[in-house]
Amino acid sequence: MRAAWYEARGPAKDVLVVGEMPDPEPGPGDVRIRVTHSGINPGDVKKRSGWQDSPMPYPRVVPHSDGAGTIDAVGSGVSADRVGTRVWCYGAQSYRAFGTAAEYVVVPETLAVPLPRPGLEQQAACLGIAGITGYRAMFADGPVDDLDVLVHGAAGGVGAIAVQMATRDGARVIATVRQQGQRDVALTLGASHALLATDSDLAKQIRAIAPRGVHRIAEVDFSTHIDVDAQVLAVGGVISSYFSSDARPVIPYWELGFADITVRLLGSDDFPAPVKAEAAKQLTDALAEGVLSTRIAAVLPLDRIAEAHELVEAGSEGRVLVDLRNNF
Repeated sequence: MRAAWYEARGPAKDVLVVGEMPDPEPGPGDVRIRVTHSGINPGDVKKRSGWQDSPMPYPRVVPHSDGAGTIDAVGSGVSADRVGTRVWCYGAQSYRAFGTAAEYVVVPETLAVPLPRPGLEQQAACLGIAGITGYRAMFADGPVDDLDVLVHGAAGGVGAIAVQMATRDGARVIATVRQQGQRDVALTLGASHALLATDSDLAKQIRAIAPRGVHRIAEVDFSTHIDVDAQVLAVGGVISSYFSSDARPVIPYWELGFADITVRLLGSDDFPAPVKAEAAKQLTDALAEGVLSTRIAAVLPLDRIAEAHELVEAGSEGRVLVDLRNNF
């Protein structure tokens, strides 16, 4: 099969190789997916570049955890009825050497989620890391119907899904974005209000919309926003953060403590399996209902995977996919 891989950390064009590898074979409980689209996440490029000086976990890594395609083979213990099923997958390169940047990927059966109809593969390939994280950020503490919630970074991959899934559940969503032009994006996704994260009176604006405070916060940068978050959380509210630009942030302890708040620090690779499965089900249902979509900035062939990684690193306005169909 054709695949992309790296055997050392470094810049995309220096370390990513495209070539031939043996076709993988599914083991017990596994399925093999003929990949049509491979989704690239910021975490994928960080793994490749050696973010935080992390070591190479395997001698060779085929990158990307997210993808979509069709099951073409199954291992023992898996029903043959799954062959021919359109699916999307998550966690393909989570604690595993070989991800979806290849014509075929093998994953445990539970990580291959059936798609209800054809034509959803591109969108589904965007759901894994961003979708499950965005869902967890909103719903880890239960439904959000009739609650006021705040989503920072609402135009980003995780934030956009958090906005749409919270809106689907009946929440009133206040969104923050980095640029003026992104406000319309957030409103189109379903946010009731879209504010600029850089405004000096951001907390005052949020309190004017939600006088009693917001009940949930999906946090894109804990260290940058924690002072604002402390001012706008309702008593008993929850911050769910999936990134912090400062690894050792300073927090307003008593302001948070007196509000009896909860802080959740999210790492998508390590969510419990039932949590991931429920998120995957809800995301798939929302996709099928037509109430969940992801902006796609570029779809590039496998031979241009280094360029695709560079687009993600440059902060592309939308997701970047690798299209494997021309390799078949």
